[in-house]
Amino acid sequence: MSALMKAAVSRSPASLASYLYRNIHVAASGATSKDASVTTNMTKAYTVIDHKHDALVIGAGGAGLRAAFGLVQEGFKTAVVTKLFPTRSHTVAAQGGINAALGNMEEDSWLWHMYDTVKGSDWLGDQDAIHYMTKEAPHAVIELDNYGMPFSRTPEGKIYQRAFGGQSLKFGKGGQAHRCCAVADRTGHSLLHTLYGQSLRYDCEYFIEYFALDLLMEDGVCKGCIAINLEDGTLHRFQAKNTILATGGTGRSYFSCTSAHTCTGDGTAMAARAGLQNEDMEFVQFHPTGIYGAGCLMTEGCRGEGGFLVNSKGERFMERYAPVAKDLASRDVVSRAMTVEIMEGRGCGPEKDHVHLQLHHLPPEQLKQRLPGISETAMIFAGVDVTKEPIPVLPTVHYNMGGTPTNFRGEVITHRGGADRVVAGLLAAGEASCASVHGANRLGANSLLDIVVFGRACALTVADTARPGDPQPPLAPTTGEASIANLDSIRYANGSISTADLRLRMQKCMQKNAAVFRQKSTLEEGT
Repeated sequence: MSALMKAAVSRSPASLASYLYRNIHVAASGATSKDASVTTNMTKAYTVIDHKHDALVIGAGGAGLRAAFGLVQEGFKTAVVTKLFPTRSHTVAAQGGINAALGNMEEDSWLWHMYDTVKGSDWLGDQDAIHYMTKEAPHAVIELDNYGMPFSRTPEGKIYQRAFGGQSLKFGKGGQAHRCCAVADRTGHSLLHTLYGQSLRYDCEYFIEYFALDLLMEDGVCKGCIAINLEDGTLHRFQAKNTILATGGTGRSYFSCTSAHTCTGDGTAMAARAGLQNEDMEFVQFHPTGIYGAGCLMTEGCRGEGGFLVNSKGERFMERYAPVAKDLASRDVVSRAMTVEIMEGRGCGPEKDHVHLQLHHLPPEQLKQRLPGISETAMIFAGVDVTKEPIPVLPTVHYNMGGTPTNFRGEVITHRGGADRVVAGLLAAGEASCASVHGANRLGANSLLDIVVFGRACALTVADTARPGDPQPPLAPTTGEASIANLDSIRYANGSISTADLRLRMQKCMQKNAAVFRQKSTLEEGT
């Protein structure tokens, strides 16, 4: 019996899976005991295990995995710290697709994609970053195709592209664009598994079910992070010359959202505690079609395939709010329209507090081929057979446009002395970051594009500015002590309000006072 299995059999069933996952990854990456050292002079209460790498990635969703394998591909000794097993990251839930002007369905141009993204951002996006993302989009998708991502295909064998909200041709003058590359309605699932598979081709060291507590900052330079092993409670300092934040969004700050329960804004909070700014946090996107009462997402691809919204009178009300785009208007427009219909008494159900998404007019074969996951989700969470009856839906918190500010190279920036400055050693990608490619509102299917393009950009930036094996001075013995003190203040708190109760009260406050429509009276009530 191997040493790994001998150690495993002595463990409880509850901890066996995470033990095997972590140690199998360490064994596969060639990591040995020499990669970690133990320090006991940091605090009197705890032993802290030190690790040193060329690069550190915090988070193993799409952005983190794309950055990680891009780094190890360039020869950097890379650690990935993640509180979840990588294929459980929330990227796995993305349904609709990834935008790129491939032109497989009709003539298309990345310039038209750029125009739509700038317009969809309410003209508040960073146009340099949008330029970079949309121009790189076709290359990013072809790269994924070459990595083995199983895109849906046209009869000619090309990557299938569906219609999606806010996407047009010829700078808005040429009608609806078919720009969204899809793997049925499980695109995020396929993307995450593809990227994870690529990362395993290289010596990428994973630390699975480790919760990052704080960034390690010395004299304004990021030196890594301190994390806690969720299995045994041990504390670990990860030192790296370059650290990439890829921790996802903050959707769970609301009561009703499409985000997984793990989307708690950890990276955003870590940046704030390190004294760095966060940008555009007021820009919260509501997806128009979350299942009523459950929050689970009905992808915009439902409407891209021909579905439409109706009110209690059976009217296709989007024709009143967006006469040209109708149900494929951008998400903020559709969410506001649905909210107005409900507020004016045309909602569905006994309490008139939702509307209906109709798909049963579409051929069952089309639903089975293009929207198989949606049909299953609607039956499980709404008890609806999509071939026979409509799905009850409601605008639901879906995405954070704001986050840790970066430039288009993925470098975190801060504002000091009236000027933007790059934070040495720190980069960010994905929903935790804010390159401002989404401005005030993200277009559907631009999020998967964002994580792939900017995850890759982070790896390229590190490769441009550092070399594998660059020397790193040792961390100061006291670096991270404040994080442990803060952890203890929470661990040993004995107040009268439980964490769960406080979280629920805050979530309901956000849902009631900072939802689709915000005004002075409701915001003041929530403060």
